[in-house]
Amino acid sequence: MDERDDLPTGEGAEKPGTVSDATESAEELRAKVAHYKEEAERNWQQFLHAAADLENYKKQAVRQRDDAVQRVRTSLLNVILTVVDNLDRALEHADKDGRAESILEGIRMTHRQVTELLQSIGVRSIDTIGKPFDPRFHEAVDVASSGAHSVEPGTVVEELQKGYLFNGEVLRPARVRVAN
Repeated sequence: MDERDDLPTGEGAEKPGTVSDATESAEELRAKVAHYKEEAERNWQQFLHAAADLENYKKQAVRQRDDAVQRVRTSLLNVILTVVDNLDRALEHADKDGRAESILEGIRMTHRQVTELLQSIGVRSIDTIGKPFDPRFHEAVDVASSGAHSVEPGTVVEELQKGYLFNGEVLRPARVRVAN
C-alpha cells in the first residue's frame, strides 16, 4: 500500500495551501481591517475634539484680551472725564467772576481739545435737560418741584454732572435733578 492512500481524499479533504487556508487568512485580514478602521475613527474623533478645543481656547483668549483692553480704556476715560469736569467747573466760575480772560480762554481751548479727543475715540455726552428721566442714562440725585420749572413730572430740569456714552454704551450716567 502507498502512503498516499492513508491521506483523506474527496470533497472534505483539506490540503495545505488550499482554499480553506485562504478563507481563514482572508477572515483574519478582514478582522484586522475592521479593527484598524475603528482605531482610525477613534483617532479622527479625538483629533476633531482637540481641534475644537483649540478653536474655543483661541476665541476665549481673544475675548479676554478684548475685555482687558475695554477695562483699561474705561478706566482711562474716567480719569479724562474727571479732568473735563474740573475744566467745566473752572469755566463756570471764571464766567461768573469775569476776571482773567486769558486764563479763561486757555481753559476753553483745553476743554475743546479734550472734548474733541474724546469724540474722536467714540465718547459722546448724553443730552439731559428737558428730556424724560431714563435710568439707563441718568442718575437722579435730587428732585425739584415741577411747579418751579413748569415742566412735566419726570423731566430732567438740571444736570449736576454730565453723562457720557462710549461707542453707544453708557460710560457714566448723567447725575441729574428731576421734576417731581
